[in-house]
Amino acid sequence: MNWDTMQGQWKQMQGKMREKWGKLTDDDWDAVAGKKDQLVGKLQERYGYSRDQAEKDLSEWETAHDRASKVA
Repeated sequence: MNWDTMQGQWKQMQGKMREKWGKLTDDDWDAVAGKKDQLVGKLQERYGYSRDQAEKDLSEWETAHDRASKVA
């Protein structure tokens, strides 16, 4: 799934992402508002990830979510 699609479906995707990244607050999610760079920054801030680790974690989530949505 690309980020243009993600932004268009942000409210639906946000719930699924909250399951993975529960440390992010409501304010964090509002600030991210579907922007990938913002989400990477929040993951770094809340989880202490390096930028590379945050991007990797997000990429792995995207891949897993893409596979799950194709099966359903």
